[in-house]
Amino acid sequence: MKIWFDVLTPKQLLFFEPMIKRIKKNNTVLCTSRDYNQVTQLAKIRNLKLIIVGKHGGTKRHDKLNASLHRAKLLSTRIKKFSPDITISFCSPEAARVSYGLDIIHICFSDSPHASAVMRLVVPLIQKLLVPWIIPKKEFVKFGINSNDVIHYKAIDASIIAKRKVSKNNKRLDKESGRRAILVRVEEEYASYSTKKRPAIPIIKEIIKNFNDEEIVVMGRYTSQVRQLAQTFGKKIIVLSKVIDSKILLENTDVFVGSGGTMTAESALLGIPTISYNAVPNIIESYLVRKKLVIRETNPKRVAISIRNILESSNLETKKRSKKIWSSMEDPYPILVKTMKSVLK
Repeated sequence: MKIWFDVLTPKQLLFFEPMIKRIKKNNTVLCTSRDYNQVTQLAKIRNLKLIIVGKHGGTKRHDKLNASLHRAKLLSTRIKKFSPDITISFCSPEAARVSYGLDIIHICFSDSPHASAVMRLVVPLIQKLLVPWIIPKKEFVKFGINSNDVIHYKAIDASIIAKRKVSKNNKRLDKESGRRAILVRVEEEYASYSTKKRPAIPIIKEIIKNFNDEEIVVMGRYTSQVRQLAQTFGKKIIVLSKVIDSKILLENTDVFVGSGGTMTAESALLGIPTISYNAVPNIIESYLVRKKLVIRETNPKRVAISIRNILESSNLETKKRSKKIWSSMEDPYPILVKTMKSVLK
């Protein structure tokens, strides 16, 4: 069987990586992506071969539209030549358009019904949609898919991502003796669902004010963010300018402060004390807050208080809770295989 994976983001790469490795043992697999540094660099780190077609559209609507249209045109030629039996994506608009146009069955994963622009473009065109069990089917049905074609699996996507092994050569990051590491992940700015507010900046300022004796590490997502962070804070923080496998960072982190996305969920499942400033409210983050794996704080002063409480506690209960919840989650790969067989009959 010929299978096409379209992989657009770091989260998608890490989520699909174990599936791709298993499925390619008995099938011919083509993995495409776009020219987007966060993905291409991570693919090198993870030793995953991607065919780059088109580029990331940036922040402006016109640029996004043109990049997507151009990419779909380029993909149409390549995919027609490859002639896959099935397409698998994490709701890629270009994969949806090309698969629909070439009459290729398309199975998608998603945990992001809040990404309404992408959902509108993709969901009406696909055959099956696989989603975490905590997201009600109605959240996707409203975009134009039959309820019977939405399939639940009992896992959140970070539970699959967090299982990956990291290179033995990169297992430790240099950390000054006696200093605790506070890792901050800035919010997404380029996605269609993001706002232009920058909630991480006042939070970082408050962390510096209260924890200047600790190691404050900040992960930007884009070159523009990294530049702004370096200009704003100088040597008061460590700004990560290169793409690094996030699990390496998390394994060396004492407190993680995230925007509420996948890395927030990964941190929580790994048993790391995690605070979400909830930049893009979503169902996964709400679930983790309910399960007391994540502390939600949007006020910078309250974030600092929460960090203080964490650093002064053992956090053993959090680790036990995360281990119990994580171990209860299933591998969605067998569900994908079963779904593929059902649509290819």
